[in-house]
Amino acid sequence: MSEKKMLSIWFFVGLMLTVLGLMVTLTGVNYLFHPQNQTPVTLVHQHLWWGLRNPNLWWGAIMLVGGLLFLIPAYIHYRAER
Repeated sequence: MSEKKMLSIWFFVGLMLTVLGLMVTLTGVNYLFHPQNQTPVTLVHQHLWWGLRNPNLWWGAIMLVGGLLFLIPAYIHYRAER
């Protein structure tokens, strides 16, 4: 009787972070080519984020890399146990 191995919860956490990070990064890339009008809120964000004009791009990249750091080892571990 064979036992089926289940995927780790970290695989799904990594998958969710990767998908959301990709979406946020693509939004940041879109804002690079089609910048928004400067509003007081964007000026405050610019001041808070050390002059970075596009926090979507940076946070999306951080989420994408973090998601891949969870996703890839969880998948390798799952494949090794099969």
